[in-house]
Amino acid sequence: MAAHSDVEPLTGWGRTAPTLARVHRPRTYEEASEVVRSCGARGSIARGLGRAYGDAAQNAGGSVLDMTGLDRIRSVDAVEGLVVCDAGVSLHRLMEVLLPLGWFVPVTPGTRYVTVGGAIGADIHGKNHHVSGSFSRHVTALELLTADGEIHTVVPGTDLFDATTGGMGLTGVILSATLRLLPVETSLMSVDTERAADLDELMARLTSTDHRHRYSVAWIDLLARGAATGRSVLTRGDHAPYDAIPLRDRRARRAPLAFRPGRLPAAPSLVPEGLLGRTTVGVFNELWYRGAPRRRTGELQRLSAFFHPLDGVPHWNRIYGRGGFVQYQFVVGHGHEETLRRIVKRIARRGCPSFLAVLKRFGAGDPGWLSFPVPGWTLALDIPARLSGLGAFLDELDEEVAEAGGRVYLAKDSRLRPELLHAMYPRLADFRALRATLDPRSVFTSDLSRRLAL
Repeated sequence: MAAHSDVEPLTGWGRTAPTLARVHRPRTYEEASEVVRSCGARGSIARGLGRAYGDAAQNAGGSVLDMTGLDRIRSVDAVEGLVVCDAGVSLHRLMEVLLPLGWFVPVTPGTRYVTVGGAIGADIHGKNHHVSGSFSRHVTALELLTADGEIHTVVPGTDLFDATTGGMGLTGVILSATLRLLPVETSLMSVDTERAADLDELMARLTSTDHRHRYSVAWIDLLARGAATGRSVLTRGDHAPYDAIPLRDRRARRAPLAFRPGRLPAAPSLVPEGLLGRTTVGVFNELWYRGAPRRRTGELQRLSAFFHPLDGVPHWNRIYGRGGFVQYQFVVGHGHEETLRRIVKRIARRGCPSFLAVLKRFGAGDPGWLSFPVPGWTLALDIPARLSGLGAFLDELDEEVAEAGGRVYLAKDSRLRPELLHAMYPRLADFRALRATLDPRSVFTSDLSRRLAL
C-alpha cells in the first residue's frame, strides 16, 4: 500500500522561502522505501516536525517524507538506560515515557518538538555540549534507508554513521535509532542565575566555571553598546536530586519524576509587522536584564521552564509577522575570541532587533563530517527577515566567521553562500564523495542541498 501524499507548501520554522512539494506520510518502513524508489527526478528528503529554521527539510518540486507517522517506541531498557524508537518519535514523547522511569534524553535543544531522526540528521546540541557533546554521541545504532531502497544498520565508527550524523538527511532516511539515556532522580532543575555586565565578564565566567554545571547558557543583549556591550544573564543548571525538594512541597515529593510542561493559549495567527522593532526589543532587553537577579543559586525549576520556555507558546515563530525571521548561528574556536567580540559589536552597531540571542561554550566536537559544534564559542540570534540590508550584513559576518575557521549551523541556515562552505566544513569533500558513491542519482535532495551544492 502506497503512502498517502498531497502537494503542500512547506517552510522552515523561520517561515522564509516557501516551496511546494509532494508530501508523503508513510506508516511503515515498506511505504517509506516505496516512496524513495519512486520519487522521480526531483528526489526526496525526510522531514520531522518542521523545526529546522531554514530550507533543510524542503524539496521544491520533489517529494518529502513526513516521518511523524513512524512514531513507535519499540523498547526501553530501564536498567541500562537504553531506548529503541522510530525516527518520528519526538523528544517530547520520549520525556513523557522515560522521565517516570528515571531517565532523560541525553541532549535536548531549545525545543522538545523535534523528532529523533531530525535530532540525528542535524546532530543537535544543547546547553550541555561542554559536558555531553552532540546528540549523535549518544546514538549506539541507527537504521538507514538508502537510495537503493535497502535498509542498513549503521553504527558509530563508520564513515556512513559520520556522514549521516549532521548530514541533514542527505545520506538516506533515518528509520529508527538506539539511544543511551541520562539517569535523573527528579523532573526538576537546580538553577543558578547571575548577571554579567559585559561580554568579557561573561566569557571569563563561562571559561572558569562551566565545568561545575552540566548545563550552561547565556542570554545576551545584542542592542547594548559602549561599556555595556554584550551584557548578559547567565543561567546554569543541574538535574535536582530528590533531597533538594523541600519537605513542604508534598506534591513534588510524592511524584518527583512527573513531567508537567506548561502551555499558554495559542498565539494569534499574525502579529502586526514592526512589533519587534528596535525600540520594542530594546525595552524588552532592558527589562529582562534589569529584572534578572544579580546572583541567585539553587532555584528549583521545571524541566520545561529551564530547557524549553518557548514551547509553552504555540506558534511563537509568528511573532515576526509575514516576513518571518532568520536564525543566524555561528561558532568560532578558542583563540578567536576577538572575532566574537568584533561580531557582537557589529551586531550592536547595526541595531539588529533580536530578543532571542544566546551564547554558549562548546566542548569537544563529534566526528560527524557536517556536524556543527567545534570547541569554542557559539552565538545564535533571531532577526526579522525583512530588516533592511540584512542579507549583505550577514554575508559579511559569514566571511569573518570563515576566516576565523568557524562555521554556520546548517540546520538553521537559509542563505549561506556555497563558496564559503568548504572553509567552514573541512570534511565537505569526503561527504560529497560518499554521497556520489552511495546515491549517484541524487535521490536524496533538498532545497538546502541544491542551494549549497551538497
